[in-house]
Amino acid sequence: MTHAADRHDLIRVQGARENNLKDVSVELPKRRLTAFTGVSGSGKSSLVFETIAAESQRMINETYSAFVQGFMPTLARPEVDLLEGLTTAIIVDQERMGANPRSTVGTATDANAMLRILFSRIGSPHIGPPTAFSFNVPTRVASGVMKTERGGRQETAVVREQVYQGGMCARCEGMGAVNDFDLTAIYDETKSLSDGALLVPGYSMDGWYGRIFSGAGLPMDKPVGSFTARQLQKLLYGQPEKIKVEGVNLTYEGVLTKIQKSMLTKDVEAMQPHVRRFVERAVTFTTCPDCGGTRLSAEALSAKIGGKNIADVCGMQISDLAVWLRGIGEPSVAPLLRGLQHLLDSFAEIGLGYLSLDRPAGTLSGGEAQRTKMIRHLGSSLTDVTYVFDEPTIGLHPHDIARMNALLLQLRDKGNTVLVVEHKPETIAIADHVVDLGPGAGTAGGEVVYEGSVEGLRKSGTTTGRHLDDRVSLRESLREPTGVLEVRGAATHNLKDVDVDIPLGVLCVVTGVAGSGKSSLIHGSVAPRDGVVVVDQGAIRGSRRSNPATYTGLLEPIRKAFAKANGVKPALFSSNSEGACPACKGAGVIYTELGVMATVESTCEECEGRRFQAAVLEYRLGGRDIAEVLALPVSEALEFFGTGEARVPAAHTILERLADVGLGYLTLGQPLTTLSGGERQRLKLAAQMAEKGDVYVLDEPTTGLHLADVENLLGLLDRLVDSGRSVIVIEHHQAVMAHADRIIDLGPGAGHEGGRVVFEGTPAELVQARSTLTGEHLAAYVSA
Repeated sequence: MTHAADRHDLIRVQGARENNLKDVSVELPKRRLTAFTGVSGSGKSSLVFETIAAESQRMINETYSAFVQGFMPTLARPEVDLLEGLTTAIIVDQERMGANPRSTVGTATDANAMLRILFSRIGSPHIGPPTAFSFNVPTRVASGVMKTERGGRQETAVVREQVYQGGMCARCEGMGAVNDFDLTAIYDETKSLSDGALLVPGYSMDGWYGRIFSGAGLPMDKPVGSFTARQLQKLLYGQPEKIKVEGVNLTYEGVLTKIQKSMLTKDVEAMQPHVRRFVERAVTFTTCPDCGGTRLSAEALSAKIGGKNIADVCGMQISDLAVWLRGIGEPSVAPLLRGLQHLLDSFAEIGLGYLSLDRPAGTLSGGEAQRTKMIRHLGSSLTDVTYVFDEPTIGLHPHDIARMNALLLQLRDKGNTVLVVEHKPETIAIADHVVDLGPGAGTAGGEVVYEGSVEGLRKSGTTTGRHLDDRVSLRESLREPTGVLEVRGAATHNLKDVDVDIPLGVLCVVTGVAGSGKSSLIHGSVAPRDGVVVVDQGAIRGSRRSNPATYTGLLEPIRKAFAKANGVKPALFSSNSEGACPACKGAGVIYTELGVMATVESTCEECEGRRFQAAVLEYRLGGRDIAEVLALPVSEALEFFGTGEARVPAAHTILERLADVGLGYLTLGQPLTTLSGGERQRLKLAAQMAEKGDVYVLDEPTTGLHLADVENLLGLLDRLVDSGRSVIVIEHHQAVMAHADRIIDLGPGAGHEGGRVVFEGTPAELVQARSTLTGEHLAAYVSA
């Protein structure tokens, strides 16, 4: 007879209604691997992350005291009738690692912390505690009276030159690089401030900056070139000072002082494109001459183990570092060496052995960041945990997917429940149980269309089932290049002095295993050139007030059309401006803060969630008010703005681009925070297609795309090429490789085993030669 405790082998979800889910009920087997499939936007993330994982985390948070909960993010209870059999959820998502320039692979995974302890114990000469090897801790010297409380009495001692040893290089403050400004990119010396002498983004003299500069006593109508030395010093390097302008207290600070704080403390990768272009033009970053880019002080670099200092060790490829570490036979630090060895072996196991610990965390791709987060779970002795993965195969070459599958099965076999949101057929194939959502996306999705085994899915006739065995055949008629883009002597990261001619006027796909140097080649040598538009995997920055209409600039022509039709001003038709409902300030919902308890969100009663004042909703265009227009899906809006009195050509053009990238189901006013990873990237692609460029660079555009949507993407890429553009795609998906006119394959391996061009030519030649890993996998794909 079964023990009562052994009967709880299912996670039951009843009546889930988060986002677009329509009363979904599923039963998921525990200690098995369940794959969630369906087109992008069908509700997979809503079910897995925002219902199951969110409720598990919320219930765990509730076990802490109200005081501790006050410091934790408040999680609202998901819209669901019943959730039973939940276990602790550990979420491993695709969020890029923080783009803090002080964060490296070593600091993000605790490897640096262990190495610092190792060097402070057995490094020779001994220079101090672990902080003496940290490039984020400055050395401080203190003098004066030191007071110590002991057993109710106070002891005082006078100290002179008390040193608290840190490892930060004093010259570059632990950044590894010093910067210098090109003043000709900061201001035009022939113009005055009021004529727009400043060339820094955001410094318009029409707004507050003009008032602040004149209030600080700077001459506004005199060419900057004829400023006195003191005036120029104040304009560029002035320290913050309080001033009063028109009765308002403000702070004035010099232009370069402000740039240093606002722009140069951020990672260049995380900046908006126009700010990034300015920084790359105006600021030259040179390796710090004092520390040679190691970020560390001379003292920290003097301590060595086996002839290597901590910077040498962090600069080694992780797979080599693991070998070096095995050669240290020091019994006094044996447990530390074991822990560090295990951590480094996990990197190799997960296919990241090609990284080095000093690699900045902001330069990792979405897939690399996700796998770096996985590392801490691999050796965990926790069992009966629910691991939730968001497309763990992103950024992985077909060669590496088998290894990732083995890791997922390893987590399952330890007695854990593994839930995976996935589009790749290779990973869906290893699932014990599949939940397919659909049938469509957005409002056309949100239902379970199939539940059962992978075999059953193939026969089920759902969109996923039909496309599971899809194979794109090799392109028959190849377009001929119209020219080439020459790359000479590329040596970014692991590239070995690469010379390559990238064909223009065609679809060129750059392939190779993860870490072979694809991104280094394209982002390092192609992206910075003029006329190149880059669509990468960086996150879209947007609050819950941002939506596709505001992000793509679509709202601008719509507001103007409403204003013109009704003879009023455009600001009324913005929920973030004059037209906003006064009760909810245009948010559509009211948030009630309950102190340490969860914040409650309720629909605004005054505007009923429509965000606008009642008076604004009286104004119509083509028979609809602004709230009704924002509730339209892209496909319907396309029709609405294309004909009749509501015809707005500028809006129609942007909507066509949104439909082109497969986002026809998104409503214009849907908050950006509710979009999936794949939807965000395609929204970014639609926005950037408007930029005038001759060469488009796309970094893994199939990320988050369902098998059925890959066909649409290939059609879009063809249209871009046929319109006279050159398209360069960094991609692992075999369907995109098969569809290419030309392939450039990097390898043969990752890290220092990669960095070379191992093949250039057509997909058919690559398949025939089978000389590289990509060739073998592509041959297997097209002949299957």
